[in-house]
Amino acid sequence: MRHNFKIIIFFFLVSISVQAQKHELGKVTIAELEEKRHPKDSSAVAAFLFQVGKTRFEYSEDKGFQIVTEISTKIKIYKKEGYRYADEAYSYYNSGGVSEAVDFSKVNTYNLVAGKIEKTKLKSDGEFVVKENKNWSTKKITLPDVKEGSIVEYKVEIRSPYITNFPRWDFQKEVPVNYSEYSTYIPEYYYYNVSTKGFIVPKKEETTNEKVIRITSKERNGGMVTTTTFTTDEIKYKETATTYTAIDIPALKDESFVNNIRNYTASILHELSGKRMPNSSYENFATDWESVTKSIYEQESFGDELKKTGYFEKDIDPIINGVSNREEKIGLIFGFVKNRMNWNDNNRLLCDEGVKKAYQDKTGNSAEINLMLTSMLRYAGIEANPVLISTRSNGISLFPSRTAFNHVIAGVEVENNVILLDATSKYSMPNILPIKDLNWFGRIIRKEGSSAAIDLIPNTNSKEVINLMATISKEGRVNGKVKDQYFDYNAYLFRDQNIKLSSDSYLEKLEKKYNGIEIEGYNLDNKTDLDKPVIESYSFIHNNMIEVIGDKLYFSPMLFFAETENPFKQEVREYPVDFVYPHQDRYLINLTIPEGYAVESLPQSVSVPMSNNHGGLKYMITNNERQIQLSVTLDINTAIISADYYEELKAFFAEVIKKETEKVVLKKV
Repeated sequence: MRHNFKIIIFFFLVSISVQAQKHELGKVTIAELEEKRHPKDSSAVAAFLFQVGKTRFEYSEDKGFQIVTEISTKIKIYKKEGYRYADEAYSYYNSGGVSEAVDFSKVNTYNLVAGKIEKTKLKSDGEFVVKENKNWSTKKITLPDVKEGSIVEYKVEIRSPYITNFPRWDFQKEVPVNYSEYSTYIPEYYYYNVSTKGFIVPKKEETTNEKVIRITSKERNGGMVTTTTFTTDEIKYKETATTYTAIDIPALKDESFVNNIRNYTASILHELSGKRMPNSSYENFATDWESVTKSIYEQESFGDELKKTGYFEKDIDPIINGVSNREEKIGLIFGFVKNRMNWNDNNRLLCDEGVKKAYQDKTGNSAEINLMLTSMLRYAGIEANPVLISTRSNGISLFPSRTAFNHVIAGVEVENNVILLDATSKYSMPNILPIKDLNWFGRIIRKEGSSAAIDLIPNTNSKEVINLMATISKEGRVNGKVKDQYFDYNAYLFRDQNIKLSSDSYLEKLEKKYNGIEIEGYNLDNKTDLDKPVIESYSFIHNNMIEVIGDKLYFSPMLFFAETENPFKQEVREYPVDFVYPHQDRYLINLTIPEGYAVESLPQSVSVPMSNNHGGLKYMITNNERQIQLSVTLDINTAIISADYYEELKAFFAEVIKKETEKVVLKKV
C-alpha cells in the first residue's frame, strides 16, 4: 500500500506540470455553481477550488523591510455543514505602537438564481475585530447569503514589521483542495530554514531576480539663498523567488488516537536563521535549542518577570514555616498557587499583564501563573526552573524555533528525575499534568543559561480498576454493584471532565454510556482529595445484557463493560497512534448464575501480548458451580506507537473485541 501511495504522489506531481489555468478571483462559472458534489470526494461538505498565496518583502525608508503576505481563496460550499468555510479569521500582533495589519478585500458570495449568477458583496457588519488581549487582536469576516451550492471568495493581506513572522502555508485542509500555490520572494539579506511536513510533496520551482531599493536623501545648502538638493541612491540586491504547487489534494482525514492532525498536514514552514544587511556582519538567529531558550529567557516579559519578588512572601511564609521536607514544601506551594490563581484559558510563553498584577487579580495566563510558581519555589529554597512546552493544540516542537513553544510550566530536578508542575489546572498534581501538556518533549531553562530536553510523556501506567458483582436471573435481568477506581491520569481526567457536572447530568451521561442500565445509590469518594484515587460506586439493574433463547442464556461475562467496536478501521495508517498516556484497564467480575442453570460453554482464558512490550491482554475466566469469575487486564504500555505497528495494533484490538464480546452459554438443567 505504501508503494502504491508513492505512485499516486508521482502522478500527482506529473499532473501539476500540465496544469495551465489561471486562478483569479471574480471569475465564477455557471458550471461551478451547478456542481452538487465534489467530483473526487462525494462526502466533502466544501472544497477549496483554489488558494493562491505569496509572501514578499517590501522596503520603505521609514520602516525598512516589512513582510507582506497576500492570499486569494475561492471555496465551493456543497452542504450546510460546510457553511463554516464562509467564515475566516486572522490574528495579528499589536504592541508598543508597532502593529501588524490585516486587510480583507474582494469578499464576495456567488449564487445561481433563476439560471443567472448573483453576486453579493461583504456587508459592513460582516467584518469585525475581536481584541483577544492587550497584544493580540483577530480580524474576522462572515460572508453573506451563503447557501448550499454557493461559491465564496476573498483576498487577505497580512502586513508585518516582524520578519520572523513568516506564515505557515498549509496545502492540505479538512476538505479537498483542487489547487494550492504558494510563492515566496526572499531578499538575499535574510536566511530562512525551510521545512516541509506531511505526506504530500508539492512541485517546486526556483528563480533569482534582480531587485532595486531606491533611497532618497536631501541636503540643504546655505548662503544668501537656501537650497535643498535631493539625490537618489540605488541599492541592487538579489531576490530568490520560489513557487510551490500542488493539485487535487485529498481532505485531511482525522483518525482515532491522533495527537493533533495539523502535525501531519502537508505544509511549508520558514524559520529565520540569520540576516546580513549591506555593510554589516552576519547576525545569527535561533538555529539550535540553546540559542532559542536563551533568546526567550532574555525577554523582559519572561526572565525579568521570573526574578520579581516582594509580592507573595507574606502569604507563602506562614504556609512553609517549619516545613523542611522538600516534597511537602512543593506540594504546599503548588496547592496554594492552584487555589489562589485562576487560569484565563490563554496558553502563553510570555506574560501579558505581569506576575504581580496577575497575583493581585488572582487571574493570569499560563506564563504568569507558572513563572509565579517557579519564583515561589525558588524563594522556598527549591531548585525550580521554567519548562517551555508546546501544547497538543499547538503542534510538536521538533525543530529549534522561537515559535516552537507556546506554554510554560515549572520543573524541579531531583536525583536524575524532574517533578513537573502546571498550576493552570485545579486538578493537576506533581507529575500529573493537564492533558494539553502531554506533547512529546519540553525544554527546561536553568538559571545559569543551560537547557535540556524534558520528556513530557508519562512512563507509568495510569490504572482504572473496576470491581463488579452481579446476579443473573433466569428472565435475563442483571442486578449488581460496581466499584470503579480511577488512578493518576485517569483520576485527573475524571475530575476535569465530570466534577463540574450536576449529579443528575453525570448519571444521565453514565446511563447513556451503558445503554439500558438503571443506576441507584450512586456515591463518589475523593472528588477533590487529589492524593487519593477517585472512587465511584453504585447499584444497577440492566435488562438488555442477556439473550434468552429457549432454555439457554447467552451473555458476555463483561456485561456492559465489553468493548464492541475496533477503534482502528483504516486499511493503512500514516500517523502515529497516540494514546495520550500509558494505561491499564482491569476488570474483576463475579457473576452468580440463576438456580437451575449450569454453564454449557465458557470462553477460553488467553494471554495476548504485543511486540516490543507495547501492551497486552490477559483474560482469565473460571467457573465454580453457580459462580463465574473473570479477570481481564488490558495494558497499553506505550503512549505513542509508530504507524509501523498499525497492522499489529489493529489485529490486537480485534482480538480484544472478540474476547470481550465472547459469550457464556448457560443451559437449564
